[in-house]
Amino acid sequence: MRLTCPLCGPRDRREFYYYGAAEYLNRPAADAAPEAWDDHLHNRDNPAGVTQDLWYHEQGCCSWLKVTRNTVTHEILAVESVAGDSTAGGGA
Repeated sequence: MRLTCPLCGPRDRREFYYYGAAEYLNRPAADAAPEAWDDHLHNRDNPAGVTQDLWYHEQGCCSWLKVTRNTVTHEILAVESVAGDSTAGGGA
């Protein structure tokens, strides 16, 4: 699998660290109930089809990326920088 980093161009996936679902960026408020934090930290979906994931370009520019991909076909649909994402709350 190859990912196209917005800064470095096409790269092999071994240059990147997979972090998990991009939903991780949507954290509960600091004063949220413990159950909300428990759900956020421990409960994950495992969908078949189109997903959005977080990847870190560990052996490149050190950028956090949101990758939209299809887990069934392995097609990469989009790659964007998390730094430009207003839902990121300042980064991952």
